Amino acid sequence: MVGNAAQKSQKNGRLSLIHALNTPIRKLKKRKPPVRAQTTARKPLLCVDLFAGAGGLSLAAKNAGLTVVAAVEKDKNAGKTYSANLIKRAKKTTLYPEDIRKLKPQKLTDKHFSGTAKCDVVLGGPPCQGFSAHRIKGAGVDDPRNDLVLRYFQFVAALKPKVFLMENVPGILWSRHKPFLDEFYKRGKRAGYVVKPWVVLDARDYGVPQRRKRVFILGIRKDFNFNGVWPPPATHGDADALLENPKLQPWITAATVFSTPAPPDDANDVHMQHSERMVEVFKATPKNGGSRSQSGRILPCHTEHDGHTDVYGRIDSRQPGPTMTTACINPSKGRFVHPTKNHGITIREAARFQTFPDSFTFEGGLTAAGAQIGNAVPVLLGKVLLKEVVKGIRTGKRKKKS
Repeated sequence: MVGNAAQKSQKNGRLSLIHALNTPIRKLKKRKPPVRAQTTARKPLLCVDLFAGAGGLSLAAKNAGLTVVAAVEKDKNAGKTYSANLIKRAKKTTLYPEDIRKLKPQKLTDKHFSGTAKCDVVLGGPPCQGFSAHRIKGAGVDDPRNDLVLRYFQFVAALKPKVFLMENVPGILWSRHKPFLDEFYKRGKRAGYVVKPWVVLDARDYGVPQRRKRVFILGIRKDFNFNGVWPPPATHGDADALLENPKLQPWITAATVFSTPAPPDDANDVHMQHSERMVEVFKATPKNGGSRSQSGRILPCHTEHDGHTDVYGRIDSRQPGPTMTTACINPSKGRFVHPTKNHGITIREAARFQTFPDSFTFEGGLTAAGAQIGNAVPVLLGKVLLKEVVKGIRTGKRKKKS
């Protein structure tokens, strides 16, 4: 009896085990295999950068997700800088080292957009010296460089991008330059673009450690629904702005530029060589924001007018830095003396004010590098603006013809 009970128990045990093993198998057979999400690579957004300079806006475009297929820049030193940093590493961009007044827009169209590829974005900051605030009285009205603003739009009309973005100095808004701006808007309308009202943006409101106001004009092709916010809201502000909007971050101060040394063997870690007399003047200038009047450096030309009070002044590391101009490495041209050391700022420090990474090197020597830096759009500001442009294109769509 005991033996039979044991055999019966073993048999039941085997049946239970078989049942346990088979049950999930039968259930798995009934389940449908999971459907895998199909991933397709997004089509790259193609961009052309006119008046590309050293490549600040092109680098910003790349960081924002755009593919720069063509860039135009006639300055040899700026072209060398552009090639060294943006072409040799990626080799996706063709640089046209030509005078844009002689370069035919059709050449870019045939080379880059003759097939299915279409231009999505055109960028550019036409040379702005004719509109600069440093031009006194009526100077700059007949400056031939002003016509380059209109030449810029001839390329826009030929390339037919979904969006174009132009950058320039606030001086372009002065009444004496109104004909150029009015003509720009007229041409935009005739070419089928909705040209947004100009906006003046301050770089320090977007995380750049520098006071820098520039005009930006955005144009959107009429047959395209741009789904972006323009201009993008500020991300940083002063104490008053933070009280109104707690989501803002404080302005980035100049101290961030000087907080770490330049990389070892950095060819751009150089500054102007000053005379012993000038070094003594710098020594007499109070640290962190001292002015020339405090150093005793008053020249006859300084007594004839009350302008240019910042020349030979020290940068105040507790505040965002001054606007980096084309002469930003020359203390005689503005507040470009190191906050605590007795010399002008280095090329690397000037580049940091423009938020170029330390890996970005400038060609052509001290003066040429300073000019390239001063002409550039701050990389971080450009990235913020172009990320919104990318978003507006990616989530937008072409309007249906009625």
